[in-house]
Amino acid sequence: MKIILIGIQGSGKSTQGTALSKELGIPYLSTGHIFREIAKEKTSLGRQIKLVMNAGLLISDKKTVKIVSDYLNRPEYQNGYIIDGFPRTINQVENFKNGIDKVFYIKISDKEALWRIAGRGEVREDETLMAIRKRIDLFHRFTEPVVEHYREKGILVDIDGEQPIETITAEILKALGK
Repeated sequence: MKIILIGIQGSGKSTQGTALSKELGIPYLSTGHIFREIAKEKTSLGRQIKLVMNAGLLISDKKTVKIVSDYLNRPEYQNGYIIDGFPRTINQVENFKNGIDKVFYIKISDKEALWRIAGRGEVREDETLMAIRKRIDLFHRFTEPVVEHYREKGILVDIDGEQPIETITAEILKALGK
């Protein structure tokens, strides 16, 4: 089973990805985690990704699709996966050739997202207020069309992300027939 989790930063995608991975026995992959790992590398690509992320911008579609596709070609992802943070643009959707079974849009308000991120305690280098606001704006501009694309394909399920964590997990599992 191939599942995508979509939502603005702070919507609970990684919390749900981790819980669903345990429940379903398939690996969870976060593009944010992948990019943060690459940004730590002392390489040209690592430095470039770090600069883009710290500015709150999106990694180019071409680079993103290649990096994600390379990851998903690894043996541990051959029987399915749960991914969050990808695809973020219609161009990424069109260039991603790895069939998807279900897409869950974990929807929260911008205000709730800012509140959650501010309350995390540990603040990452790419989580300045300006970078977060920029990412939320980019989500509305570029990722909401992705949500609509999957809605039109009939594989998108809307989830109220402001419910308790366990309720959200249960709703997702129910939508998967589990």
